Amino acid sequence: MGKQKYVAYVSTYTMGDHHGITIYDVDMEKGRFTQKDRVEITNSSYITISHNRKFLYSITDFGVEAYKIQEDGTLENIGITSINGMRGCYLSTDYEDKFLFVAGWHDGKITVLRLEDSGKVGEITDEIFHRGLGSIAERNFRPHVSCVKMTRDNRFLCAADLGLDHTNVYRLDHNTGKLKMVDVIRSEVESAPRHLKFSRDGKFLYIVHELKNIIDVYTYRVENENPFFEKIQTVPTLNNYHAGGSAASALNLSEDFQYLCSSNAGDNSVILYKIDQETGLLSKVLCLPVSGEYPKDAALFPDNRHLVSLNHESNTLTFFTVDLVKGLLVMNGPAIHVDQPNCVIFHKLGDEKN
Repeated sequence: MGKQKYVAYVSTYTMGDHHGITIYDVDMEKGRFTQKDRVEITNSSYITISHNRKFLYSITDFGVEAYKIQEDGTLENIGITSINGMRGCYLSTDYEDKFLFVAGWHDGKITVLRLEDSGKVGEITDEIFHRGLGSIAERNFRPHVSCVKMTRDNRFLCAADLGLDHTNVYRLDHNTGKLKMVDVIRSEVESAPRHLKFSRDGKFLYIVHELKNIIDVYTYRVENENPFFEKIQTVPTLNNYHAGGSAASALNLSEDFQYLCSSNAGDNSVILYKIDQETGLLSKVLCLPVSGEYPKDAALFPDNRHLVSLNHESNTLTFFTVDLVKGLLVMNGPAIHVDQPNCVIFHKLGDEKN
């Protein structure tokens, strides 16, 4: 058997160049990317892959675009759909790939769209506007939905609101595609919850907070058909000697769910944590510079031996060899120029699930 092959999808903003998604072949041994193809799409803020690994969905100025993933990892456009609002910032599917959820940073809106078996995006089934006032007049005075993610049991949608400092929890009606709010996870004032992830078994929730540079860890359980979240840990995303004015960015799990990765703009660093599989608690492995400005996203390669950082303001991808035992990053070759990168996803070729 040959070695498993991967591609990486990198979404970018587009200023004059309309190629908002770049596809790379991944060299797992060398920890490098080689450009394979580019896709014309405007301002791809964020991308996601369906859980059956057959389709890729992207934010665009005009709503959401759907792509069928080809055998070689290239993308075939299968349609564009309006979200009846301002451009989204994040999107994800439920675990049955029946619905697509879009987070609206600009208008504080959650949009739910039905997905067809063909991967195409269908009609809007629900639209919910977050309402209320935050605590920071300049930035957080109004709702900014920054992330939408289903619990792994596929019962509830969690919607992080960076503007209101909380995460709303909605029950999803799998027939109608309607949402009903059933809980609120309240973060610290002026913390700005940005992204969230669930552990492999779904028992633990991780929320990264942009302004306070912290990650909160929660247990998750269901009693009498209702969700319960209990905070069990808060960890910093920065070293004690960090630079001022830092902002935590995206949150990524390693492919084996053993590690959690985040990055810090301003400090321009990446942080890795080891996840205790029994307790869900995080222990810091390293927090080191990424040799770029504003690392908007960072992710371990699927084998955990290398790491890539997407440096939004320096327009680069930087690559590192990782020593998870010693807690070290070593620069791995020259940076690759990419204008305003936003998000990276690794995809294993031949990984489509029926």
